Amino acid sequence: MKSDLPAVELVVRTIAETAVANETYFCQLDSVVGDGDFGYSLARGFEKVLENFDGFDRSTPGAFLKKVGLTIASRVGGTSGPIWGTAFLRAGSAAGAKTELSGADVVAMLRAAVEGIQARGGASLGDKTLLDALVPAIDRLEADLAAGGSEALANAAQVAERAAAETTGMLAKRGRAAYTGERSIGSPDPGAVAIGVIASRVSAAWREYCSTKEQ
Repeated sequence: MKSDLPAVELVVRTIAETAVANETYFCQLDSVVGDGDFGYSLARGFEKVLENFDGFDRSTPGAFLKKVGLTIASRVGGTSGPIWGTAFLRAGSAAGAKTELSGADVVAMLRAAVEGIQARGGASLGDKTLLDALVPAIDRLEADLAAGGSEALANAAQVAERAAAETTGMLAKRGRAAYTGERSIGSPDPGAVAIGVIASRVSAAWREYCSTKEQ
């Protein structure tokens, strides 16, 4: 039976490695109006994902994602653990028992992740959070996949990076930055920037993966 698990593994590993590699950068961003520990928390959680990577349930892509989510939720401190862990758990639940994932399935998984983030953190679009980069990227991905575009992931990554930069002019309404009021205006949201950086790296890794498969 064909399975899309290798592709899911690639995406998760890329996300984890990117989070670890950008620990200092993400902390610097968070130190402007936050606690400065966002990068540290994210890196520690994804380090655990990489450490336990080979032992995760691989019966289906959904089962694999759920194990990743549980690891993050239990290992990442602060608000990042529950939010990022819930995102992976909801994505895994949306995948269900499927072994093959269509573009529509992937979009549904990402939408489920967004719903989980909103339920866990109480944030909405415009609150200056990672959602302000993630949701526009998903919207673009869905539109491009529906149109049969070959650069859907690359385009979504560009949207995520642009949307993350646009959070600079926003007033933070959630998280530690919200307590700083108008001081939060003038710097980008660290979570949104992380989404942009991760999306860009995933896009590059995916392009390389597809190129290798075609050879």
